[in-house]
Amino acid sequence: MSWAYVFPGQGSQTVGMGKELAAAFAEAREIFQEVDEALKQKLSALMFEGPQDTLTLTENAQPALMAVSMAVVKVLEKQGNLSIRNTARYVAGHSLGEYSALAAAGSLTVSDAARLLKTRGQAMQKAVPVGVGAMAALLGLDVDQAQEIASEASGGGEICAAANDNAPGQVVVSGHKAAVERAIELAKTKGAKRAMLLPVSAPFHCPLMKPAADVMADALAKVTIKSPAVPVIANVTAATVIDPDEIRRLLVEQVTGMVRWRESVHVMKDAGVDTLIELGAGKVLSGLTKRINAELVGISVGTPQDIEDFLKRK
Repeated sequence: MSWAYVFPGQGSQTVGMGKELAAAFAEAREIFQEVDEALKQKLSALMFEGPQDTLTLTENAQPALMAVSMAVVKVLEKQGNLSIRNTARYVAGHSLGEYSALAAAGSLTVSDAARLLKTRGQAMQKAVPVGVGAMAALLGLDVDQAQEIASEASGGGEICAAANDNAPGQVVVSGHKAAVERAIELAKTKGAKRAMLLPVSAPFHCPLMKPAADVMADALAKVTIKSPAVPVIANVTAATVIDPDEIRRLLVEQVTGMVRWRESVHVMKDAGVDTLIELGAGKVLSGLTKRINAELVGISVGTPQDIEDFLKRK
């Protein structure tokens, strides 16, 4: 088998995530404690006990999801003697998951990743006043169709852009609320199976996030980034990156750029990867894997039982 490890993005958070890992494994507890200390916040208590609305806040959800992913990584390393360096052809993550991928590959420390994601979440939330922006899922259309619709919906100083190319027939657009609403109506006339607003607090991955990109440029400039142990597939290029300066630049671009997840998975498949292993909370990426290419195996590893089952396959 040829493996790549992939890391989930926002939307996979749930109250209780990581709790079973912490109860079962000292390595997981150490990661959660490291993140708590880095943020000077009891994020782990919020993850384990909620409330959901506080956990879902972007500034909390982003470092929390990274923490669960890294807890799984460390448990696999210690309990299964399974290292990213020795078993993965590539790593990749969806949006914030790219930071998890970089931490897993040794490019960022867990503490730096936590602080960067806290900053990223705060900056993304502040970039656009609540209610001004929106995101919508356009189902049944490809990315070219979605980009045409977004362009047509833009105008009068209002922006709409394709934000996530998640899988065939699953594209997300982002921008000013009125423009996104126009895109929904246009999509319905152009063959979309469904088109609906998403329950998000800001219009991520579009030009309206430029203030947040500026904040992240400053924050990333102050952090040490090493060459990853294995190549990372960057969201905005759907291509491999190993140079630290290039990684830094692409993480800034990622704030306003489209997440090219469908293409990223194809890049890994074309390079010979046959199994994508999703490390962390939820099973979103494993579901997308099957939709992108039915020949790929998608495995989710996020609980003690998942870890036990996965290590038996090794």
